[in-house]
Amino acid sequence: MTLSPYASRVQTVTELTRSIRGLLETEFSFVTVSGEISNLKRPYSGHCYFTLKDREAQIKVVLFKGQQRYLETPLQDGRQVICRGRISVYEPRGEYQIIADFVESYGTGALQIAFDNLKKKLADQGLFDSEYKKTLPFLPEKIFLITSPRGAALFDFLRIARTRFPSVPIEISPVRVQGDGAAEEIARAIKTINSRATEGVIVLCRGGGSIEDLWAFNEEKTARAIFESQLPVVSAVGHEVDFTIADFVADHRSPTPTAAARDVLPDRETLRQRISSISGRLISCTTTNIEMLRRQVRYEQQRLGDPTAMLQHFRLVLDHSQLTMAGAMTAIIHRNKEQLHRLESQLAISNPARQLVHRRQLVSELAEKINVYTRMLLERKRKEFEKGAVFLDAVSPLAVLSRGYAIVSRDSDGSVIRSANQTGPGDRLRIRLHEGSLISQVVESDG
Repeated sequence: MTLSPYASRVQTVTELTRSIRGLLETEFSFVTVSGEISNLKRPYSGHCYFTLKDREAQIKVVLFKGQQRYLETPLQDGRQVICRGRISVYEPRGEYQIIADFVESYGTGALQIAFDNLKKKLADQGLFDSEYKKTLPFLPEKIFLITSPRGAALFDFLRIARTRFPSVPIEISPVRVQGDGAAEEIARAIKTINSRATEGVIVLCRGGGSIEDLWAFNEEKTARAIFESQLPVVSAVGHEVDFTIADFVADHRSPTPTAAARDVLPDRETLRQRISSISGRLISCTTTNIEMLRRQVRYEQQRLGDPTAMLQHFRLVLDHSQLTMAGAMTAIIHRNKEQLHRLESQLAISNPARQLVHRRQLVSELAEKINVYTRMLLERKRKEFEKGAVFLDAVSPLAVLSRGYAIVSRDSDGSVIRSANQTGPGDRLRIRLHEGSLISQVVESDG
């Protein structure tokens, strides 16, 4: 067995890494590699860092800012590309990577296609609509953290939560966050929490990774469980540049687990400062208002004067008014009494009883006068009647009849017969005598 020339002496890590770097850069001075972009990052420097992978392996790639001007289209996770560049080693981490000079697109990865198809399907069904988003409570009663019990994201969240509002209880639901069965565990944890809790917030928590690493949060069963949750769900999956289906369905997306702790929990110290500030402003405002009201009271007191003096004045006014009113009432009563006496005198004069006696006397006198006048009138009329009777008796036909005369009239109609020519044989005649009457029939008329 032949030993390497480097095995004859002890090397430092830096020396060994630089030796490997030299070998790689010399052996692979220029390479052309195809694969799918994953875990793309763009820091403030403007350089692009991503992983180029296929089904069985992956390699880090760096595309510096100056080389990006040759890109036909912007880089995107899931895109199939061809990278041309050289192999190098990043000494601080001991990682080998491709320093790309050119990156050309030639297709879209299978996972990215599945991601885009599911995203479109769920969007069409309304799972991303804002009208279904639930509002996060200002201070949750409890936080249900669904995450890996061994992941750095859990400790990042707990660290920030302890500094923000440590009194809020946090319940951890341990699940797998990548690999086979991870999506089923996440969905089951969401449903279990909803079955036994009515208040609180659910936080899905996971650190960054490639699209494969985050795929449990891109599966439909996870999205359906989030949408059906009665509790608000916060998605804190990956880094700020990572987007999953869970981010679109969740009620709130936080770019990182630490940001999720800040979004879910208010800062207790900030709240104290705000409460202290508001309390100070309230006390100051109240003090100012009290002082202003005191000045106003003093001003009104000066305008009003001594209330006791005003009260004494009003008492004098009241006494004077009472005396004036008593005098006025006495005068009114005196006038009313005099008027009452006058009315009594007038009433005595016009007393109906006295008037009745007087009227009765007058009626009696008038009745006597009527009787005297009636007797006189009757006596005069009686004498006139007697004279008329004597006269009538003198000219009465009955008086003539008493001397032997008779009155003849037609029996049929009572007409008086004055001439024989008025009758004819057979006529019935009535003969009125002084006493009684006779019925006769004409036998012969000599007229």
